[in-house]
Amino acid sequence: MLERLNLMVDNKTLDQIKKTTVLIVGLGGVGGYAFESIVRSGINKIIIADNDIIDKTNLNRQLLSLESNIGSFKVDVAKKRALDINPNVQITQVKEFITIDNLELLFKEKVDYIIDACDTIKTKWELIKYAKLNDIAIISCMGMGNRFDPTKIKITELQKTSYDAIARILRKKLKNSGIKDKVMVISSCEEPVKIKGKIGSNAFVPAVAGLLCTSYIINDIRSKNESNFGKTDW
Repeated sequence: MLERLNLMVDNKTLDQIKKTTVLIVGLGGVGGYAFESIVRSGINKIIIADNDIIDKTNLNRQLLSLESNIGSFKVDVAKKRALDINPNVQITQVKEFITIDNLELLFKEKVDYIIDACDTIKTKWELIKYAKLNDIAIISCMGMGNRFDPTKIKITELQKTSYDAIARILRKKLKNSGIKDKVMVISSCEEPVKIKGKIGSNAFVPAVAGLLCTSYIINDIRSKNESNFGKTDW
């Protein structure tokens, strides 16, 4: 499955990719694309957390959603799809809404990377805090709603974000926490369209954000394993 990827990375890097464990929290517009690209990148151990079921309103942007699986749990659809791509992948499902009270459900085994693709700010903060206190790499996705320009999405530090209400709240929490480490995020510098009372979405902005989550992880693994590829500025 990974013959084409092996043309771009050495065997040491490929082996490390296969051995890496990734936790993905949230399998919606961002998380679904992150999940699929993580599977197709050869990572063999993935923990997925989401208690939501697929709804008709998901069809415009969520990779996992089809007319045929409306009403199914996202984690069940994701696991079936992953095994159809790579029969050797190990998928651990957490079919719960994650809060501070059950956060430990996500960490029953060693995790190397966290992809935060959830919508709840409190959960985002608890994931960031846990990751920093336990030396786990995390990439956290900020708000992608009401935006049209995927070219304005980038991997950056939380402190360098703009036009992002979620990031603004998290920056304040980070400042008050005393955590000094930088927090890497996926964020858009596009000013969102103003829609009163609702959040709009499209097919392409969340997709790009999800793929950037995977890009961050694969390139981080690569930077640590290939001597001819210098350490990233992240």
